[in-house]
Amino acid sequence: MKVSVILPAAGLGTRMGREKSGTSRKQFMLLDGAPILLHTIRKFLHCSSVSEIVVALRQEDLDWARGLVHQDHPNKPVRFVEGGDSRQQSVENALAALTAETDLVAVHDAVRPFIDSELVEKVIAEAAKSGAAIVGIVPIDGNKLILIPGAMHSGTSAAVSDISIANALRQTSAALLNRGQTIPRLQEILSTGT
Repeated sequence: MKVSVILPAAGLGTRMGREKSGTSRKQFMLLDGAPILLHTIRKFLHCSSVSEIVVALRQEDLDWARGLVHQDHPNKPVRFVEGGDSRQQSVENALAALTAETDLVAVHDAVRPFIDSELVEKVIAEAAKSGAAIVGIVPIDGNKLILIPGAMHSGTSAAVSDISIANALRQTSAALLNRGQTIPRLQEILSTGT
């Protein structure tokens, strides 16, 4: 089974106020002496189920990143494609670079290096069995679902004693896997929005 991991990494870090080029962007910031991007690539290199990694970067970063990864002597193919102006465009470009032999496609944010390799293996196994899988994690920031009886009806209000707080909502990490057969449909959706 061929599993390809797409790492969108063309972002400018605008939400962090780091839209300048070079190491000021999040994916190139150093963590324990190495860029965050390299830590994320290493996580997937250590997953036996992963066949290849495709990294989508800004054009001006491609050569630098190739050299960086080459120095790390990866044990499986790590390919680089030009990313787009948005995460969606970067994923679309990476999808277009995959071969028809790809059975599963995982998409993971390049700036999230703390994904557990064992969890990656589990989600790949589940996707292989059922066709798709996504990692859900319990948030630590305390998101809660607040249930207010009758809140869907206009003009109603609820007393504080009527409000209940459900269990913490599950947030999804940026790991998503699909069967390779869905790639043409994903490409169509990404390019047309329908």
